[in-house]
Amino acid sequence: MDTSKIDFITTGFLQKMEGLTEEAKPLWGVMNAQEMVEHLADFFNIATEKIKVELVTPEEQLPRYMEFLMSDKPFKENTKAPVTLIGEKPLPLRFASLQEAKNSLKKAVKDFTEYFRERTERKTLHPVFGELNFGEWTKLHYKHVVHHLTQFSLL
Repeated sequence: MDTSKIDFITTGFLQKMEGLTEEAKPLWGVMNAQEMVEHLADFFNIATEKIKVELVTPEEQLPRYMEFLMSDKPFKENTKAPVTLIGEKPLPLRFASLQEAKNSLKKAVKDFTEYFRERTERKTLHPVFGELNFGEWTKLHYKHVVHHLTQFSLL
């Protein structure tokens, strides 16, 4: 596995997130800074099965999604999660402040690495990409965090 991606997720990404403020405006999309942070934490929590999801992608389309995941192609601007998964609007905020949301994200990232430390081949369900192991989740999280860092001009 390419360790540079997990290294970025666990250090570089979290350091860059420290520069995110409540006033930050996205270059695209409808989420504000805190909504984006909570959204990212949710997907780390999906990887560790703290949030249970169902597959929304038809089985016959999974190979095409996996091909994208394994490529170096980034998410495009305005890439949206399926409406059936998160709805038309961002989810309601769960934390009282952006800092609390950032702390939750840090914990979710830590939990992700600990969850898969001894079980790198274990697979957990992503609602769009299907069953993923640690390496595949790492590639996906890397693409996802780079997408949102770019969205908020942090990268």
